[in-house]
Amino acid sequence: MTIVAGASTIATGRLDLVWLSPEIVGGLLDRALAELDGVAISHVWVAENDGLLRLRHRQAEADPDQAAWLLRAIVERASRALVGHIGFHGAPGVNALAAEDAVELGYTVEPAHRRLGYAREAVLGMMEWARGEHGIRRFLASVSPSNEPSLGLVRKLGFVPIARVQDDGGGEEIVFELVQE
Repeated sequence: MTIVAGASTIATGRLDLVWLSPEIVGGLLDRALAELDGVAISHVWVAENDGLLRLRHRQAEADPDQAAWLLRAIVERASRALVGHIGFHGAPGVNALAAEDAVELGYTVEPAHRRLGYAREAVLGMMEWARGEHGIRRFLASVSPSNEPSLGLVRKLGFVPIARVQDDGGGEEIVFELVQE
């Protein structure tokens, strides 16, 4: 099965942020889908991200209004390589602080594609989409104190630390905030 995402894609300079709809995520989990918008999706990637895919699938099924916020493949446009994934934890209000006016970013870039600016570009693309399409001005990012690359990225983007929380796995995270005027 092949699905073309079309209008659901956010385009940045080098990247396509391809929306993983509930139907697409279901196809990935069922192993019925191995290609998306011309991008090969390996079963290894699906297995490594099984927990996240299942979480976001349940979230979208429980509240379809959340779906567009949840998960996108980060695709390098020129090579059509899957370089990672990005999304918000949900629509405004679904975040570490339960702040009604904020969305919380989450992202991962695959090891072979790190240190190339893809995370920065994808984060900026998602923020631009949320601001332009939904008027969101407050962004959060929860980062493990040991995740130096992500700590550096959020600081470079102007996020400031505002709280510490325990993530779902029991680890401590620093909550960063960026408010755009």
